[in-house]
Amino acid sequence: MRTHHTDRTTQTDRRDRRDQSGHATRPAPALGAPATRSEGPRKLTGAAHYATDRNPPGRAYAWPVPATVPCGRVTAVDTGPSLALPGVLDVLTPYNAPRLGPCDDPTLQVLQDTDVPHRGWYVALAIADSLEGARAAADAVRVTYETRDHDVVLRTDHPRAYTPEKANGGHPALREHGDADTALAAAPVRVDCSYAVSPLHNHPMEPHAATARWDGEGDGARLTVHDSSQGAGAVRSELASLFEVSEDRVRVVSEHVGGGFGSKGTPRPHVVLAAMAARHVGRPVEASLPRRHLPAVVGHRAPTLHRISLGARPDGTLTALTHDVTTHTSRVREFVEQAAVPTRVMYAVPDSRTLHRVVALDVPTPSWMRAPGEAPGMYVLESAMDELADALGLDPVELRIRNEPALEPDSGRPFSSRHLVECLREGADRFGWAAARTPRRDGPYLVGAGVAAATYPVLIVPAAARAHARPDGSHLVEVNATDIGTGARTVLAQIAADALGVPLDAVTVAIGDTHLPRGPVAGGSSGTASWGWAVHDACTSLAARVAAHRGELPPEGLSASADTRQAVEEESPYARHAFGAQFAEVQVDTVTGEVRVRRLLGVYAAGRILNPLTARSQFTGAMVMGIGMALTEGSTVDPAHGGFVERDLAAYHVPVHADVPDIEVHWIDEHDEHLNPMGSKGIGEIGITGTAAAIGNAVCRAVGARLRELPLTPDRVLTALD
Repeated sequence: MRTHHTDRTTQTDRRDRRDQSGHATRPAPALGAPATRSEGPRKLTGAAHYATDRNPPGRAYAWPVPATVPCGRVTAVDTGPSLALPGVLDVLTPYNAPRLGPCDDPTLQVLQDTDVPHRGWYVALAIADSLEGARAAADAVRVTYETRDHDVVLRTDHPRAYTPEKANGGHPALREHGDADTALAAAPVRVDCSYAVSPLHNHPMEPHAATARWDGEGDGARLTVHDSSQGAGAVRSELASLFEVSEDRVRVVSEHVGGGFGSKGTPRPHVVLAAMAARHVGRPVEASLPRRHLPAVVGHRAPTLHRISLGARPDGTLTALTHDVTTHTSRVREFVEQAAVPTRVMYAVPDSRTLHRVVALDVPTPSWMRAPGEAPGMYVLESAMDELADALGLDPVELRIRNEPALEPDSGRPFSSRHLVECLREGADRFGWAAARTPRRDGPYLVGAGVAAATYPVLIVPAAARAHARPDGSHLVEVNATDIGTGARTVLAQIAADALGVPLDAVTVAIGDTHLPRGPVAGGSSGTASWGWAVHDACTSLAARVAAHRGELPPEGLSASADTRQAVEEESPYARHAFGAQFAEVQVDTVTGEVRVRRLLGVYAAGRILNPLTARSQFTGAMVMGIGMALTEGSTVDPAHGGFVERDLAAYHVPVHADVPDIEVHWIDEHDEHLNPMGSKGIGEIGITGTAAAIGNAVCRAVGARLRELPLTPDRVLTALD
């Protein structure tokens, strides 16, 4: 086992390769070699088409009208002033909007009734010839409401808090092993603490947008939608149901997507509104949401209130653990952030209890945000582990190593691979942990260092793919994958080239279209493992066909397909997770309370790294997002008026260049045969899961006091310094 030190080019497979005509070719880049993004030039030159870059003839524009009350119902809508404006085609309201069919997600049942479940819920839709005209028409709509008492404040003792059957991801809300309370009471050393993580918002660069067009009439009508989505297949299914047409009459294209972080992982109201408006006016319609609307209609990371208790022997061996989480959901749809789930898999604890409780409030529906559950859960667990290390007088790195489990604590299954200890030791050595962990003063700054572990589960979903070999030596691979900026196109091409035994530039990958073979959503760090498995199998079959073929390929070429459903759905006897270790050094300004991250280092054990160039980008981006979670990103629900106060990037502070230090990323070469044909694990989310805790632990080390509520803004830090 070794660690990658830099992005380097390696050719592990240099066997002679030949094309269909028998001519020698250069070897295909081995998986594990860096490759630049294949779509990079198109993005740089503006040739890459996003959801609203198409310009169909007769395109109209839609602009939604959000509710301005915390909850209640619409009693009247005056559209007269809007319809009098030039270029306005119509205004849809709950009284005249087309009726929609059934749907699994109630947040998509827009303009179907007069109920207002939360501030920001859409109550009308203006449609006009121009974007400016649609916005002006929306501003001119006058809505009258009947309000009712609202409740938007989350607290652990809320009288309506309940234990759901499941948390997000299908995880049981409650898991118990042994008698945690009795074991805690008997533990020689205990920590018992409460933590809070505020609501967080995704805010991708590209807004949530769609362009919809209907062709034909009646039962023969066909719907084509270009949508900014992480999963075109899921969008097609919901649109087909809502508009009561068969799925084969709906095409969804998500060719290029400008970020999502989970907020585009399921269909959102904009795509339904675009399709509804297009059918109503008989023209293509574009709907692009303004950023200030996003917190209310595209999901958010729900706030979580935690109480965590750890019991241990004097040598640091854990004996008991409890982790109780209280979160909110909306009255529209239940979504329970699974923040206690990572606690179930991290450390060897004989007696444990992890519990999720939820309160339905008059708030927008929460949803996926990068590492849902794992991000807030690992912040709390790894902060509590730091508190325990202080109580024991142990090095926090050593405490984690001493509690390394032989089997997954929750399931009792063996790990397919787990190299957390190696990550901790490698990271400590590279970071200079032995010297850095002692806090010091540097002029007006207090300097401290912190460490945290990271984890994320391995998720693989069935997928299908087709591969084609052409007489000219080129190859086409088709799969309905989605590239949300991760480099998925490039890595899939590398997988294909490796399986086919051809140069990378001989492969073209077609993705982001429901006309292509079935592919799952780009979420849960499952994309490459899922799509890549199908691509590998299709290309392996195609390579065998080509090898068996005599002479030149026929004009139509040769093709092969693969579907991984049977293989993927076989239950693995192994617990499959990625792991990592994060180290941070911060400076705290004793005058202003401002925290700056000086250094950030991560070491990961995430299976086989298929492309070091794009992988480093993913790890780094997640760590930057962790900086925001720790220091700047936070949201509040207005108790008087409902809705989120921080609704744009002027009020919701994401990290910018000046906030981000040089970030070091390393990884362990991990050879895991129990994953997929590539031996890869997901890497898109694990980078955020330990970062906030490492930074928080560093801040506490620097100031000499424990802060337990994120983000660590200057006002909170100054209070700790007093």
